[in-house]
Amino acid sequence: MKTVLITGASSGIGMTFARAYARKGYRIIVCARREEKLKELCRQLDTEYRIITADLSEEKQCFDLLEQLENEDIDIFINNAGFGLAGSFLETDLERELNMIRVNDIAMHILFKEILRKMNKRGKGTILNVASSAGLFPGGPYMAGYYASKAYVVSLTRAVVQELKETGSNVYVCALCPGPVNTEFNQNADVVFTLKGISPEKCVEDCLRQMEKHVTIIVPSVLMKAATSLSCLVPKSLLVAMTGMQQKRRVLTK
Repeated sequence: MKTVLITGASSGIGMTFARAYARKGYRIIVCARREEKLKELCRQLDTEYRIITADLSEEKQCFDLLEQLENEDIDIFINNAGFGLAGSFLETDLERELNMIRVNDIAMHILFKEILRKMNKRGKGTILNVASSAGLFPGGPYMAGYYASKAYVVSLTRAVVQELKETGSNVYVCALCPGPVNTEFNQNADVVFTLKGISPEKCVEDCLRQMEKHVTIIVPSVLMKAATSLSCLVPKSLLVAMTGMQQKRRVLTK
């Protein structure tokens, strides 16, 4: 039986990935801070599972997680844990913003690197880094730290994919870059999206379909694909200003 590891599995996209892979017959390892949420999820899954609780904003707990996974052969890693923060950079809480960077970037990086090393040694595996369409834009005023954190994920993923290609590795690495998705993200980020979001089920379904084709940068929904493609034709300064106008509306609408 193949094994999939999913971080941030207690809600939203992570939880939906867990359900999707359970239906495919995978053994599930789920990780998040909220143990009761994970237990509730796993009671609904018709497959073998393992629950690991961890607060990935703490670097030590990232390494503790890796230690607990030492004897696991992970076939697929959904590197999903993350959250957002909206508001003026002058006003957002520094500690909350640093926690976001610790989860979105530092924890993502640590787990990505160490699990990739194990997969590369085995000669097979798949890693999906969950980023955001925000990471495909040059900047996002009023969600400045979040946009920057997800640009890091996209950039790192693209670079590693090229390195793996040059070495002939059989490990497949990709990044998921969705637009608005109807999850707890909005509430946690203190933001209301002006664009209609897609369901987490639609996001995961589209992602899995593109993963079968070994796409590197996965953007669910035709509308968001068009938006990110057309953004390349707009001068960066104008695009940042336009993005800022949209983000400001999201913050003010809440």
